[in-house]
Amino acid sequence: MSSRTYHDPLHGGIALNTDDPAEELVLKLVEAAPFQRLRRIRQLGPAYLTFHGAESSRFTHSLGVFHIARQAFQRLLAIDESLELHRGVLYAAALLHDLGHAPLSHTGEEMFGTHHEVWSARIVREHPEIYEPLEQFQSGSSEAVAALLQHGTTQRRVIKDLVSSQLDCDRLDYLLRDSYSTGTRYGQLDLERILTALTLAPDGELAIHPKGLMAVEHYLVVRNLMYRSVYNHRLNVVCNWLLEQLIHLARELGSKHVWADSTMSCWLWSAHELNLKAYLANDDLRLGYHLLRWREEAPRPLADLCDRFLHRRLLKALDVEGLSKEKQLECLAQARVLAEAEGFDPSLCCGLRHQQLRGYHPYRGGLRLWDGQQLQALEQTSALVKSLSKPKSTSWLIYPKQIDQELKRKVGQYRSDV
Repeated sequence: MSSRTYHDPLHGGIALNTDDPAEELVLKLVEAAPFQRLRRIRQLGPAYLTFHGAESSRFTHSLGVFHIARQAFQRLLAIDESLELHRGVLYAAALLHDLGHAPLSHTGEEMFGTHHEVWSARIVREHPEIYEPLEQFQSGSSEAVAALLQHGTTQRRVIKDLVSSQLDCDRLDYLLRDSYSTGTRYGQLDLERILTALTLAPDGELAIHPKGLMAVEHYLVVRNLMYRSVYNHRLNVVCNWLLEQLIHLARELGSKHVWADSTMSCWLWSAHELNLKAYLANDDLRLGYHLLRWREEAPRPLADLCDRFLHRRLLKALDVEGLSKEKQLECLAQARVLAEAEGFDPSLCCGLRHQQLRGYHPYRGGLRLWDGQQLQALEQTSALVKSLSKPKSTSWLIYPKQIDQELKRKVGQYRSDV
């Protein structure tokens, strides 16, 4: 027997035993180069500029998701032994669900226009270090995992729900982990209580025992608070917008004016031709190196944007959600006039960013309560959950700090007219 233990700051020792075929598979997948790449992808993208401890990686998170999925599976296996047939697919999908993330995670998707689910599935189907261990474990496993990651299709819906749903192992880990790494306290939740409340409804699919209702309500409130306080923090919004403008400008300037190595050239100017090798060659280290080079060598507008990001000379963001869409656009126009008067290029420092948050989607695979006699939709039982179903929008006006006072005065005039 051989084993390996990964010591996790949240979950303690995550042990893998090679006497268990499914855990041996996980160990082989962890050692594969595409999974090791996740050490070089920040879990929270540029959020470290807002929360200085937010340096954890997708590697660490993915191991945590596997660990929680294994616990949840053991709980459900005691109820339905037929689930054993799906152990390998669940373990692999939980571990590999973020395999296709671009540099800086979700921010990278917005910057480069990629979709990590599509690339995760492609890597599972095509990369020999991922494909071969899956097929050696059981023929057809690679396609089963890829289909689950890309399309959410699987033989048993409960397996899909453990990987991707409104109460999946991914969310359970990232809420705990991101709260820990950012130093916030909103992400604390009763993981043990939630896991022990997992059960199977009469149709054989995932449900929650009523004894876990308050723990699940708390989890949904926690998720809402984490989005409001961390993921959608105004400085995060600014960083994401800034990086999007930066990549857009680099693409617009073209290869004649912007240096890039062969990998980044493909990402910037031949994205539709990205192959697996070029995709996996890009990570936070390569992107960071290019930002450093561009700050020193690129044309002035691009160099300035890189300098802003690297030296944390961030733009300001003003909440304008209370204004009509027309007045928001008028405020943006005012910001651009003021910025240009200060010598800035308004197209590179002024913008509007809209977001919408819904804490719970009752019609998108809503959660169910099952007490052994009655099956109910969660929102029908909990007024708190029902209240989280209402969407909340945010609108941020982004601009340079040099025009802060004058812009706020003008925006205040618009507010007084509301």
